[in-house]
Amino acid sequence: MDMKRFRTQVYSSKLTDPANAIVSRVPERKIGFNMMKLMGILAAGLMVSSVFFTASVIYRDLASDRVRGFAEARVFEVKTEEVANSGLEDIISHAVEAPKDKLLGGLLADEFDEGSCLSRFQSVLFRKAAPHKPSSYLVSRLRRYESLHRRCGAYTESYNRTLEQLKSGQSTGTTDCNYVVWISFSGLGNRILTLASAFLYALLTNRVLLVDRGTDMTDLFCEPFPGASWLLPLEFPLNQFSSFNQEHPHCYGNMLKNNVINSSTGSVPPFLYLHLVHDYNDHDKLFFCDQDQSLFQKVPWLIMKTDNYFVPSLFLVPSFEQELSNLFPNKETVFHHLGRYLFHPSNAVWGLITRYYQAYLSKADERVGIQIRVFDTDTGPFQHVLDQILSCSLREKVLPEVDVQKPIIRPSGNQRSIAILMTSLSSGYFEKVRNMYWEHPTVTGEVVSVYQPSHEEYQQAEKQMHNRKAWAEMYLLSLTDVLVTSSWSTFGYVAQGLGGLKPWILYKPENRTAPDPPCHRAMSMEPCFHAPPFYDCKAKSGVDTGALVPHVRHCEDMSWGLKLFDLDQF
Repeated sequence: MDMKRFRTQVYSSKLTDPANAIVSRVPERKIGFNMMKLMGILAAGLMVSSVFFTASVIYRDLASDRVRGFAEARVFEVKTEEVANSGLEDIISHAVEAPKDKLLGGLLADEFDEGSCLSRFQSVLFRKAAPHKPSSYLVSRLRRYESLHRRCGAYTESYNRTLEQLKSGQSTGTTDCNYVVWISFSGLGNRILTLASAFLYALLTNRVLLVDRGTDMTDLFCEPFPGASWLLPLEFPLNQFSSFNQEHPHCYGNMLKNNVINSSTGSVPPFLYLHLVHDYNDHDKLFFCDQDQSLFQKVPWLIMKTDNYFVPSLFLVPSFEQELSNLFPNKETVFHHLGRYLFHPSNAVWGLITRYYQAYLSKADERVGIQIRVFDTDTGPFQHVLDQILSCSLREKVLPEVDVQKPIIRPSGNQRSIAILMTSLSSGYFEKVRNMYWEHPTVTGEVVSVYQPSHEEYQQAEKQMHNRKAWAEMYLLSLTDVLVTSSWSTFGYVAQGLGGLKPWILYKPENRTAPDPPCHRAMSMEPCFHAPPFYDCKAKSGVDTGALVPHVRHCEDMSWGLKLFDLDQF
């Protein structure tokens, strides 16, 4: 953002005194007004002064934060101009524009020190107003959850008491608080999606979510819950999570297979391990059956490992159906709301995001995001992938066409600027697209700039800066106006969900050939569940779980995956 222009605006707004502008008109009126008219004018002047005193207070309060102050200063300047150019009646009838909704319709709690996590309340300044508002029921349930987390979080009396059962290896009956522990596992896109899934499950089952910090969770994300940490204490007795797999003696699927436990079991262990990774078996998948959920209600600790966004299958569990309907009347907004509630970039990552946005994207009339993920041992660049990207972007009018015949095309009227943000492990696609718009003018006169924040060549999930950049790039993509994504990519899913975008999805190429058509428009902004169960819990037989209810259908980019859709799409 241009802070010099900001200071100029603030200074000029101070010089324009609306009260003086009003008074200066008084001598121009005909002499002879009576005392009643004079009193009326004085009263009106007091009202105007009151309005603008309020405006200046709002501005001074918000100006304590540099970025937020800039946004609000522009609002103040517009109102000042309106006063200077309008009559007395217009001035009185105009109200000062309210600041942007930093709490996202009540989604966020207003109980945080803003300096500790700048992104929590500044992010609204970088986005268009979201058309998808959280339901009042979701807002109330989040406040209830936050209260539960404060009462039952790490080191509380209830936590310590429940922890003693875990250490003893014996479950002694019902407990004040129950927990689900999320294991940090897989790539960053997967982790974000699975953590949202685990939180929704905690919300549905009245459990407290505790997060394994892995190697970088504290470096990437702010704390989402006021008054208590979501991080699992380092001294947690079961913290050797690398040993948790399908053969673990407390793995629920393994215990079912060996008849150690079943839905009618009287006594239950103090903890169960839920293996919900893509390689899970039929016993593990019984997690999505109502009768098994009834058993879990007796278990104080559930340890969960997953690399799947399993939310769509929660909508097929009958006991969750009504609660989910109340929480999310619009089914395709689940990750959109939960993602913006849970995932706030740390100050270190927020610095990467805001510096890049302000330097390269902020002044463009339109921002286009192109996310490229190639599932190949060689990251490329590949000609067929480039051909597919350009074919999709030009055919669907995402990007303007270039004229290879004429060196210069004079635009008619004002030139429109487009900033293209590309993300890929390879820089080759960026270079080709950048050169295309450098070497040739657009047919319709747009000024096109092309940017790529990083090109790491291969995924390095274990490196801190690599994951900081990955998180920053997901977030930057979510700030674009139009998005093109790669099939099967959780990186793209996170961006579209946070941004509330329905992207153009590139079909997955086969045999290194660009598909025709190259892409199609997503009908839902929800992520895809890549490895869902195909099992009817009541009939105890196989079934197409993408055909049971109208709002859970197969994904656009993966024919066997499941995804949430709004009913009005069909």
